[in-house]
Parts: sequence; C-alpha cells; structure tokens
Amino acid sequence: MAAEISGAHTDGVLLVAVLKGSIPFLADMVRAMTVMAEVDFMSISAYAPDTGRVRIVKDLDVDISGRDVVLVEDIVDTGLTLHYLLAELARRRPRSLESCALLDRTSRRIIPTPVHYRAFEIGDEFVLGYGLDFAQRYRSLDRVVVGDLAVLRADPDAYVASLWTPR
Repeated sequence: MAAEISGAHTDGVLLVAVLKGSIPFLADMVRAMTVMAEVDFMSISAYAPDTGRVRIVKDLDVDISGRDVVLVEDIVDTGLTLHYLLAELARRRPRSLESCALLDRTSRRIIPTPVHYRAFEIGDEFVLGYGLDFAQRYRSLDRVVVGDLAVLRADPDAYVASLWTPR
C-alpha cells in the first residue's frame, strides 16, 4: 500500500491519521513510503447514543488547502466515520483527497464510501491488536487477532495472558 500511495503522489503527500487505532499502521506505512510524507492527526468522539453523530476532538495542525491528502484509518466498518471525515476534509479544499485503511469491513457498510487503498477486507469477526482495542487494551499487539466480544465484555482482560509473550 505504501508503494501504491507513493506511486500516486510522487511530489509527496499529507497523511492524516485518525487517532488512536491507526498509529501502528501509519508508522509502518510511512516508513515504507518512497516519497516525502508529512503526517498530521485527527481525533473524533465516540458516536453519541442513538444519534449517529460524532465530533472532532483534535483537529489538524496544518492547512490542507491545495495539498494531496490521504486519510488513514485502522478499520472502516459502516462507513459513517469515513464519510464524515472525508466530507469535513473536502470542505478544506485539498488538491486531492483519498482514504486508506488497514481493514475494510464492506459487509457492514451503511454509506457506500470508497476506500481507495486497503490492506485487507474482513468479515464480521471482532478484531484486536495492531492499534485496535477493546476498553483501551490490546492496541500494542504486533498483529491483528480475532477476539470473542462476549468474552471481552465479561472480562476485558480475558486474553491478556495468552496474547503477550515475553521477549
């Protein structure tokens, strides 16, 4: 994916990462890129109950007007967050605006929002690791694993001992 983005943006690109889950993916991707990549971050609130609304809680530090921008997500699920963020960034008049995701769960898409670059398409399994969390746990795993949501709801630490191995 880094090679694809580098090839499409030979003059450089601004990667806008969505905190917190995208950090490991972003770090690996930016190290693999062959063009100058600037990085900035956004953070959004959790969805307000029964509203489908989020708000920006950490905005960009740089002006994206006239720039080539790629929005970096850990996972795209319903497409609601991606759609919201792409619309918000488009209002800021970048020269180009694309999205990329480590994981794309197309089976749950509510809004048909395109993911221009994606590493993997997944089904309905609940995933953890490599930035993805449950109750702020498991983000630091160096891989993506499938977890049982019912088990995690009963005990958020259920997999802690089995997933971390001493180095």
